[in-house]
Amino acid sequence: MESPVEDLDPLWKELDWAIGACFFMGFDGTEVTPQIRTLIVDHHLGAILLTTKNLKTAQQTASLVQELQTIAHNAGHPVPLLIALDQENGGVNSLFDDDYICQFPSAMGVAATGSLELAYQVANATGKELNAVGINMIMGPVLDVLTNARYQPLGVRATGDDPQEVSQYGIAAMNGYKDAGITTCGKHFPSYGNLDFLGSSLDMPIITETLEQLSLGALVPFRNAIREGLDAMMVGGCAITNASMNVMHACLSDQVVDDLLRNDLGFSGVTISECLEMEALSHDIGVRGGTVMAVEAGCDLVLLCRSFAVQLEAISGLKLGIENGMISRERIQVSLKRILQLKSKCTSWQKALNPEGISQLTTLHPAHLALSTKTYDKSITIMRDKGHLLPLSNTLYPDEELLLLTPLVKPLPASAVTQALSSGEPSLHEKWSHRSSSIMSGEGVFRELGRSLARQRHGKLLHTSYTANGVRPVHENLINRASAIVLITADANRNLYQNGFTKHVAMMCSMLSAGGKKKSLIVVSVSSPYDFAMDKAIGTYVCTFDFTETAMSALVRALFGEFVPQGTLPGTLRKSKKVQKSRQHWLVESWNRDRDRRGLQALIKTIEKTSPPGQICALAGSTASSFELSAPSESGEPVEEAHFVVRNSSTQALFGFCSTYVHDGIGMIGAIFVDPAKRNLSIGHSLHQRAVRGLLQKPGIKKLQLGLGLPGIYLGIPMSDLSEGARLKRWFANNGWDITSPRLLYTLTIRNLSNWQPPDGLLQSIQRVSFAFDLIHGSENSETVLDHVRANAGPEVLELYRLALDDPKACGIVRAKSPVDGALVGTVIICRQETPLATYLPVLQAAGDSVGAILAPVVPSSPQASIVLQGLALLGIRQNKAHRANTCVLNWVQGDERDTLLGMGFDVLDAFEELSCKPETVSQDFHGSNDWCTDMLW
Repeated sequence: MESPVEDLDPLWKELDWAIGACFFMGFDGTEVTPQIRTLIVDHHLGAILLTTKNLKTAQQTASLVQELQTIAHNAGHPVPLLIALDQENGGVNSLFDDDYICQFPSAMGVAATGSLELAYQVANATGKELNAVGINMIMGPVLDVLTNARYQPLGVRATGDDPQEVSQYGIAAMNGYKDAGITTCGKHFPSYGNLDFLGSSLDMPIITETLEQLSLGALVPFRNAIREGLDAMMVGGCAITNASMNVMHACLSDQVVDDLLRNDLGFSGVTISECLEMEALSHDIGVRGGTVMAVEAGCDLVLLCRSFAVQLEAISGLKLGIENGMISRERIQVSLKRILQLKSKCTSWQKALNPEGISQLTTLHPAHLALSTKTYDKSITIMRDKGHLLPLSNTLYPDEELLLLTPLVKPLPASAVTQALSSGEPSLHEKWSHRSSSIMSGEGVFRELGRSLARQRHGKLLHTSYTANGVRPVHENLINRASAIVLITADANRNLYQNGFTKHVAMMCSMLSAGGKKKSLIVVSVSSPYDFAMDKAIGTYVCTFDFTETAMSALVRALFGEFVPQGTLPGTLRKSKKVQKSRQHWLVESWNRDRDRRGLQALIKTIEKTSPPGQICALAGSTASSFELSAPSESGEPVEEAHFVVRNSSTQALFGFCSTYVHDGIGMIGAIFVDPAKRNLSIGHSLHQRAVRGLLQKPGIKKLQLGLGLPGIYLGIPMSDLSEGARLKRWFANNGWDITSPRLLYTLTIRNLSNWQPPDGLLQSIQRVSFAFDLIHGSENSETVLDHVRANAGPEVLELYRLALDDPKACGIVRAKSPVDGALVGTVIICRQETPLATYLPVLQAAGDSVGAILAPVVPSSPQASIVLQGLALLGIRQNKAHRANTCVLNWVQGDERDTLLGMGFDVLDAFEELSCKPETVSQDFHGSNDWCTDMLW
């Protein structure tokens, strides 16, 4: 091929030609439009991105590419156009043609095979097919590391969550493409693998990891691919916010492109910006200014996907930037030389004007089809099959019915269904940051799957879809009929209705099975495998990594035993399956406020961010100060507290934290939590072991308690997620805790306090029993209150009352007195959000902006206990309304009190089980179950 870099054509000295070479553009339509012709002929455009909106068949693609190159040749272009395509396989294929183009698994699906050789072969086959139709560059491989795998939109487009494994498979794919004769473009630098989304479509997704964290994780595959000869790099359009960098758009920042990518990582190839037509970017900066900023930052090719008017605006903006002296001609020449060097690797006029076309694809197709079948079969992964339900051919009798339940999801951009619908949707490249799968009317996506299963079952198949409307009567009827149910999910972690539906169906099947009816449930994730990867309540769980027609065909063969699935989930979960982790002893150190405070704050925020959407995080609103009680006891001595950490002494990062307190002969563990990235490594076990040993060394310990009301962060084991709560209880049971008689504690709330009205008859009921209710502040009559609490509650609740009495401005105590002798029969704390107590009760901050609180009702058991509690709560609600609170939170409600308060209009915000045990029963040795702590608590 030609090597134009050595002796540049004089034409490149003309500014218009040099500028045109620095743009990468797309267009609408399956034929050459006047707009794209104008860009090539009049503006000397040098690179084109084709997407699904341009491509119908392999033959049409080859003709379109050849026509574009002919236009450029006739217009006097010294070198051919760079013509690129997204062809990631799985769900992201711009070119679809059943007759000539083979479908292969997604990046994660290929990695699930465990074979780097297959990764190379698949990429090589894909590259050869693109080469045959005239494409000379592929927008790949994807090198993102799924640092937060469950909730990121990239999903199966990325290899997985292990940086080294992503590197290995990315480099294998890169070499496969290059050996097929096309150039490569890694993406999405510096990583789309752990993004925060802040709300509206104009909000930029944000990277919050520090450069050190990125360097140890997300940047590893990019660094390794650069070392192995990556040709080009796409720089993302995300923001970066950390201690050392505050970048609004990565591709417009010289800190990211020049400093990080070129200087730190040593990349010398072509850098490509994210599409500057992204709504957030164009809204924040504008395309003209954005184009200048991208080139200033170090981008060689500026991408603009479709709007001709915007593309002209970008060209004029770059010209104006040069005329104004913001960008030098020399800077443009630097990019030009990189681009020409890239083109010299993959194209020449001989090749560009004479694509191999259909004849070559016909030759390649049989071998590629066999490779596709082999790879899909090897990618199918059975994560669990507790009941040995698979293959169905062994467990489902011929006369029994099989039910298929499928979600309504939008077809993949390049698929038979989409081709039939001709939907005209924007490409995935243009809308990479999908937050949830779109819902479509119709059931075309999984119709062929149903037909394939019906053929296997000779018609003994029931098939219906499900939506956000949940389990309907039709589903219940079909579940009752069927002996086995195959339930499909597609990104259930981001489409929460699928998660809820699946758990509901699983519960129904469990109940029906317990009643003697055969109900075999097989859950199949056809996109992100993380839907139920860690949920052992789903006993049989299969992953396919995409829902293309080819993947669904492989699934049917796997379900009915035509081959034995050998796939494994890539990344850290595969490693945990392959190797039985040793039970490590982690060095546990005592908490040091000055040293560890910042690390604890970062750990809390990390756990908050990784909490499943829609699930309560008990740490929400808490800070490092929330655990440092330092409150005086009734004797004037401080409550004894000792906290522990597992940390990285080099970086000062905390991997885990545990808080303990001692008062009045009770040793209490207030919280144990571990960095989500460090779970399953025995950190929680090491902390628990050290905490128990520390408590038992204190003189006079009569009881150990798990969970406490002050600090009121974890009142016990969180039970909002019942399956996870049950798992945690088993873990503690294996370490000596008594789980047979936990104390149930609740946090309740009234969210719209201004509209709340007491239930009919409540006031009359309270008045009939003649209890006297009053409100006190400060130390007045405090001794009687403290005596009452001391006799009927634990020491931490007593300290909570003492703190409330010390804060008369924001706190008060409501007392209920017997009409007979004036003795106290109940007390409760009421307070405003601004009380210092909120430090130790973070729910007051997490529940909203204007919160009033009712805390720790202490009502001894009696025939009138319910009416006393209602009276205390009623007075507390009235005080909160008087202070114009929007929300009322009622904390530390005991189990037998919950229903009474729910009848007043409260809802459950969170639920806990407080455990206790005798000191001699708790394990101090390093043993227990293999079910190591993996969630927020413990």
